Amino acid sequence: MKDPVRIVLRSGKDQSLKRYHPWVFSGAIKKIYGDPGEGDIVNVYSNQDEFLGTGHYQEGSIAIRILSFNEEEITGDFYLHRIKEAIAMREKLGLSDERAINICRLVNAEGDGLPGLIIDYYKGVAVMQFHSIGMHMHRDLLVRGLQEALGDGLSAVYDKSAASLPSRYASGYKNEYLLGFADPSVVKEHGNQFRVDWEGGQKTGFFIDQRENRKLLGEYAAGRKVLNLFGYTGGFSVYARQGGAEVVHTVDSSAHAVEMANENMRLNFGKAHRHKGIT
Repeated sequence: MKDPVRIVLRSGKDQSLKRYHPWVFSGAIKKIYGDPGEGDIVNVYSNQDEFLGTGHYQEGSIAIRILSFNEEEITGDFYLHRIKEAIAMREKLGLSDERAINICRLVNAEGDGLPGLIIDYYKGVAVMQFHSIGMHMHRDLLVRGLQEALGDGLSAVYDKSAASLPSRYASGYKNEYLLGFADPSVVKEHGNQFRVDWEGGQKTGFFIDQRENRKLLGEYAAGRKVLNLFGYTGGFSVYARQGGAEVVHTVDSSAHAVEMANENMRLNFGKAHRHKGIT
């Protein structure tokens, strides 16, 4: 394996990395010693030749996404360690209590030390969305890390990155299963049920990062009439109705999304859902 390309920053442009900000902008680069390809691992140094970090190189405004601020090789073991740390944090937050919640954002990019990578977990299915070329090039290492970290808790891995990767790299690339196969299924969030379509839906299928906002809405919904605009598959609508809203309307430009919102209301409230979906 060849040594990583060495990249030196302009004077004063090292301060953000010394504060552990994980991005290097193209304008901060003084000199590139070598010819890195997009997605290659590079090492970053200050103008005083101090090692600052190692990360993925990519053409564009964000030229480098830092994976580690230590001098270490980026291997399968590195990714496994980061994935295990992310899982441990979710367990500490109580997101592994499958009696009420069996979905969560398993990896939140920079927040979990894996910039350019989102992994959402749906009751055994890990949906990966890559936003950097380098991370996508390491997808096999990441799948193996998920398998080792989750064991029997992982049934399938779906890569939904065709629209999130730069078109110059992903032209012709199609979303695909990297491990196993799974049909869209019904999942639980704070006891509410939702049918999630990670293949045909937006993002990874459901806006998992809005979980606590949905819960908060439910706390204010009692006795109110709720209009959920741009409501997608009705996540906020279900919480509003569960919180005691008199009636809920969900509006979205996608007929498929509105039908799923209607289905999610039926899943939770049967015929007495007091909900109307509007396209």
